[in-house]
Amino acid sequence: MKIGIIGATGKAGQKILKEALVRDHDVTAIVRTASKVKEDVSVIEKDIFELTAQDVASFDVIINAFGAPFGHEDLHVKAGRHLIEIFDGLSTRLIVVGGAGSLFTDDSKTTKVIDTPDFPEAFVPTASNQAQNLEDLQASSLNYTFVSPSAFFDAEGPRTGNYTTAEDVLIINEQGESYVSYADFAIAIVDEAENNKFAKRRFTVSSLQK
Repeated sequence: MKIGIIGATGKAGQKILKEALVRDHDVTAIVRTASKVKEDVSVIEKDIFELTAQDVASFDVIINAFGAPFGHEDLHVKAGRHLIEIFDGLSTRLIVVGGAGSLFTDDSKTTKVIDTPDFPEAFVPTASNQAQNLEDLQASSLNYTFVSPSAFFDAEGPRTGNYTTAEDVLIINEQGESYVSYADFAIAIVDEAENNKFAKRRFTVSSLQK
């Protein structure tokens, strides 16, 4: 499978790239600085806003692991809308690494994580812009999948090889924990690239068993 990873040198992007390589996929890193790519893969050196339909048309799947810096959280929406524009009419699938803030707290789907009292104020701009990105994708005709991590997204956590999924509700175990490691999240992303289980939907991932 031919997979392109936008933001392949970021925390999530690196894990996803390595997971895809372990499975012998044909991987291309799509990054602003080619010299930061340490793996032996093809590279497209472009800013996300410079990507064209021609750049992405030959891929089976593009994984968007772009992360907007603090203070520029609106770039999640702007970048998302740019991708929607260039993917329009293409058969290439788009998988987006999103956030947990837009998930609902329970099956009643009345309260989102971002609206709970304990949600950190510093992360509201990121969460709200990622939520808008999801809404834009839902309103589009793209063959997308939006993937939300658990509340605690652990860059240093282990690769257990086991994970649980749900669609729109935050996964919390009996101890009240919501956790996923970047490594297990990467497994779920590449599994989705291979299996297309959540076409035109969002799902969330947890390393913990319920």
